[in-house]
Order: sequence, then structure tokens, then C-alpha cells
Amino acid sequence: MDSLTASHKRWPRFAWAVAAIAVAVAGVLLSCAILSGHATPSEPSQGSPDADHTATLSSTSVATVYLPITLNTYIEKWALWLEGTQLRGANIYQRRVYPELDDGFLGPGPVGPPYTQADFDNLVALGANYVNISHPGLFTETAPYTLDLGVQDNLDNLLTMIAQADMFAVISFRTGPGRSEFTFFWGEDGDWFDASYYNDQVWKEQAAQDAWVAMWRYTAQRYRDNPIVVGYDLMVEPNSNEVWLDIWDPDEFYADYGGTLYDWTQLYPRISAAIREVDSDTPILIGGMGYSAVEWLPYLQPTGDARTVYMVHQYEPFDYTHQEPPPTNTYPDGSFNRTWLDDLLSTVDTFAATHGVPVAVNEFGVVRWVPGADEFMDDQMDLIEQRGMNHALWLWDPMWEPWTEEVNAFNFRFGPDPSNHSDVESALKNVIVEYWGRNTLRPSNTQ
Repeated sequence: MDSLTASHKRWPRFAWAVAAIAVAVAGVLLSCAILSGHATPSEPSQGSPDADHTATLSSTSVATVYLPITLNTYIEKWALWLEGTQLRGANIYQRRVYPELDDGFLGPGPVGPPYTQADFDNLVALGANYVNISHPGLFTETAPYTLDLGVQDNLDNLLTMIAQADMFAVISFRTGPGRSEFTFFWGEDGDWFDASYYNDQVWKEQAAQDAWVAMWRYTAQRYRDNPIVVGYDLMVEPNSNEVWLDIWDPDEFYADYGGTLYDWTQLYPRISAAIREVDSDTPILIGGMGYSAVEWLPYLQPTGDARTVYMVHQYEPFDYTHQEPPPTNTYPDGSFNRTWLDDLLSTVDTFAATHGVPVAVNEFGVVRWVPGADEFMDDQMDLIEQRGMNHALWLWDPMWEPWTEEVNAFNFRFGPDPSNHSDVESALKNVIVEYWGRNTLRPSNTQ
């Protein structure tokens, strides 16, 4: 999981036209057509949004968002998830801004920390071709669950910058109707926020689940023709097992709560079906309960959709990957070695072979200062690639100084010294860049 201090249990063919990144024509880019109408938290992974950024939904058709691109070549989005590892990159993280809590820490809002074009240009310069956008959902978290235009504008802007940097993107919703960002800071209330900010009603209220379905139908209709959007991740780290039930045994959870509103496996097929009503092409990504940890993967039931990727988040073992400084556990150490990691990922092998589906790892990582981080990451990325899985590490941080000064445990660019807050060369960085350097496919050159 993406929180450094979080509970240790939380961490885990139709051809379509794809466009090339536009070059300047007479110094002018084509414009986008957009739909009209400090307390410091720990490392990450709401109250009501400002009414100025909300709009009531209607039956009006959704406008396609056109990025500054020109038509170039053809590829199937689905093909990017098949035939070996083809997407290698990183997550970016943003959440809603709470002025009363953040005091400028995350920027002016409504979403932060802010990313700039330079942030994505620097990422692509290291070889990445894929950004997993870990982002608030487009609908408000509290009833009546309306469109939040400020959040939507922010996502549009991110996609424009990612396209300009010549990378693919997956849209991953952390929050939405009945689910706030504070679910990822479970147990930290009383530190930098109070318990009133928790909102996990999506696991108790049918109306919130219905709104989550509607949010994704709307999102898919809006972005279905965007050539760099190659996936929809339906919910980042479903976690009713912790926040309401404190159950960590999948067998126990499904024996007692399978088929209830607590059960993600009864909700994601509805979301998938709603997406397919308006978008038959864009791949769908689905992770399991238990914060999408590997051990919960076998309990996912494939939907039968022919363009769905199942995925995991891999941060095990937490007593190594999430050590506070000074760290004591190292890699490799006794039985904790490459063989251990290979055995852990054998669960993925079994699931993929049983169901005949692709599996991806769209979150994984290690805090930068642990001993042996480079070797750990090398072994893990190699084992992931041996399985042909696409992957996005946690985390690519923006160059927003208030953030990077205080939240930087997963910022591999800062090297192994916890007190360093600027880019340096390191063995860990070299490993990551070596794997990213294997990328060959980009929106501008895809054949």
C-alpha cells in the first residue's frame, strides 16, 4: 500500500486509431475540446467538495476530450497488455486538497500535489512509457454524488501533459461516491485529521455503489476516444475487510460476507458492464480486496469481459519494504531472497493460467533507504518481467517542494540517505532506469 506508516496489512480486437504527439505547426498546438457546462500526512499510497466545482449530471451526451495530437498509426489498446511486458512506468499520486488541513502543502487545489509538464518530461527522459494516474474519482464523495468539475479539469490537464510527454496512461480512481482519501490513512485520525474525514460508506450503501457505477460509465464515455488512455482501474485497493470488519483472512471474509455490499466481487462486474455500454475497447483493470495484495488475487472472479486485466499491488514483506529509518532488515537475508519473491508471485502464475487472463502489477516499491533496495528491486522487476506483466512502481513525485521536503520515502531519485531531498545517482535508480530503458512502444511510434 502507498502509506509508509499504514497498517502492514494494507500493502499489495478491434483496431483503434492511436495518435502521435503533436509537433508545433506554425508554433501553435491544437487546443483541447473540454466538456462545458499544515499538518503533514504520512506517505500516501474529504469532506464535501467546494460547490463551485460541482455540476448536476444530466442526460446530455458527453463531449470527447481531444488532446493536442495528430493521427498517425494504429494499434489495439488491448495488445499493450499482451505478449510480454510492454508498459513500464510509475504511479503519480494526487488527492483532494483540504485547505483547513493542508495550508498550502498540496498547492492551491482542488487537487494536489501539483504536477507540471517538466515532471512528466523528466519521467519520460528516464525511459518510462506508462503513467498510472492514482487520482480522485470524478464524482463527489458525498450525496447527491455529482460531477466535480475541478477534479475533472485536473484529470484532463494531467492527460494533456502525459500525451505531450509521449506516454500512455491508466486512469485509477482512489476515491468516489462513499469513499474518501482518508481510507488510506486508516488509524491516523487524531494526528493530522479527525475521524469526521473518514468516509467508507461505499461498502454499506447501495446508493453509493450505484453512483460509483454511474461515475465510471460517465468517465468511460468521456475518455473512450483518448488515444493515450489504455486502461481504467476501477478502484484503487478495495479495503472493506479492514475499515469495517478487520478481517485479513480471505476465506473468512468470503465465508461471512461474500455477496454482500462489503464484497467487491459483486460490485466490479456492475462497473465493468456499465463501462462496456459506452466503451467496448479500453481495457479494464481490476484488483482484489485486501488492498489488492497478492494473497487476495485468487478470490477475484473474472467477469468474462474479453479485455480485462487483473492486477496486484506488491509491497510484501512490509517489515522490509516499509521500514522507518534507521532500517534494520536487509535483502537478501536468509530465506528472504529471490526464491521467496518467486514463490510469492507463483500465485499470479496460477491465477493467470487458471483463467487465461493477463495480470499486471500497477503498484509496487520499496522505501529508498532500506539495505539492499537495489537488489530487491532488480529481483522483483526481473520476476515480474519473466511473467510478461506490465508494471508501474510507486512513486513518481512532482517537483513541488513542500511535498518533496516532507513526503519522499518512495522517491528513489533522492537516494538512500533519508535526509537528502534532492536528486542524486544511486544503485536503486540505476536498476529502475535499466528496466525502463527496455521500453520501445510510445503513442508516437506505435505500429
